Amino acid sequence: MPPSSGRLAGRVAAGIIVARLLGFVRERLFARYFGNGPAADAFRAALKIPNLIRNLLGEGTLSASFIPVYAALIQRGREDEGRRLAGVTVSLLVVLTAVSALVGIGLAPVITDFVAPGFSSGTRQLTIRLVQILFPMSALMIVSAWCLGVLNTHGRFFLSYAAPAMWNLAMIATLVALGSRLAGTSLVVSLAWGALAGSGLQILVQLPTTLRLLKGIYWSLDLATTGLRPVVRAWLPVVFGAGVGQISSIIDTQLASLLRGGAVAALGYTQLLSTLPLSLFGVSIAAAALPDLSRDAAGDALEALRARVADGLRRLAFFVLPAAFVLAALGRPIVAAIFQTGRFTARDTAVVTGILAAYAIGVPAQASIKLLASGYYAQGDTRTPVWIAAGSMLLSAATAFVLMHRFGPAGIALGSSIGAYVSMSLHYHGLSRRVGRLLRPTETRALWITLLASGVATAAAALATGAMGKGPWPTTIAALATFFVAYEGMSLALRHPDAHALARFARGR
Repeated sequence: MPPSSGRLAGRVAAGIIVARLLGFVRERLFARYFGNGPAADAFRAALKIPNLIRNLLGEGTLSASFIPVYAALIQRGREDEGRRLAGVTVSLLVVLTAVSALVGIGLAPVITDFVAPGFSSGTRQLTIRLVQILFPMSALMIVSAWCLGVLNTHGRFFLSYAAPAMWNLAMIATLVALGSRLAGTSLVVSLAWGALAGSGLQILVQLPTTLRLLKGIYWSLDLATTGLRPVVRAWLPVVFGAGVGQISSIIDTQLASLLRGGAVAALGYTQLLSTLPLSLFGVSIAAAALPDLSRDAAGDALEALRARVADGLRRLAFFVLPAAFVLAALGRPIVAAIFQTGRFTARDTAVVTGILAAYAIGVPAQASIKLLASGYYAQGDTRTPVWIAAGSMLLSAATAFVLMHRFGPAGIALGSSIGAYVSMSLHYHGLSRRVGRLLRPTETRALWITLLASGVATAAAALATGAMGKGPWPTTIAALATFFVAYEGMSLALRHPDAHALARFARGR
């Protein structure tokens, strides 16, 4: 019997937790040695374009287009055709990314001026150098994303989502080994080389299992390969949709570079925390649901598709809404506990806390978009999410530009949150017109329980925080423990189905 979508989502989440825990260690070390200084700004900006290419050509975009076609071939017993499709796909990816890496190295000055137009001459020169080092990383990361697509199709979710731990480990090792001997420019350049090496290690841990599943790689650029055209047809609109999201992220960096020094770095620290619930729950639930949604759509089982999306939205709300409350209300002790060390001061904590609260507002919407978009992808519609994302991006950028003059970098984050809710609303109503109203009385009741329990738990955690009056770590631990007990207790009392499922999981049943 195949694992349930809940168990598969759990495997995705487990892999992400491993990588994210190491990500927090990496970021604490980064904060210790760079704080919100020019080197931190330069490194954050230099990562933007390589990450853009990685997200455009791999990860979510590849999953949305490659997995449904590849999985269909495997399910029909056409393993050889599936193997050839996987081989041609990775062959094309290698060529595309190798060319883009070479172009990126040559155009590093232009890229830097585009991403961070407000940087001073010294920070600009350092960013150019880092872009040249980091750009080839995108090619390696995309091959890693291809491995993820193969592994996920065969149910190997943990390995594919835990692999980024190697990238984090490489950067941690670089900072631990060189942090006491180097500083500023020398250390951040070394860190860039460590990041590049880590992306190679990320592939190496996935390749043995991937090659075993495929029985080797079929290297070819044969464009007539079975299944390739449907993959490309579905891929291109998703690439444009992902491109809209990445452009939005770059716009945030561009706007931040126009503010006082440290704004770009501050956004980077904040995004690590604000994207944690998105990765743990938004990505895991959407990734686990996509194969089942695709089968529902293929069998014209629209009611089953609707119920599956509704179930996913209910579970998302149960985990993501309280996480958003925590980030918004308890951000200061959390930020201080994780980042306030070395060059990262109390003033930096205050700045990052404000930005975190603004991003936290949009976390539930951003998490829901991933699942709702999967409902479109499963039906073969990869265009509608693109148009929605484009319109929301324009609104978000305009709002951020206005708000940043009043609230600084927190205004940029608030503009992003407003755009996310517009996008979620459009995705939700469009999908409801196709498959029927998604949230029916049962799901709506669960949503209200989640909101009420989150509010009560936040109040209890705030009281615990005030009572502690100690350092950031004891305060954070006490506040989070109080929040969890209050939230789960009230959810159980009000009979939320996911609260009971969580309790059974905790008891090992």
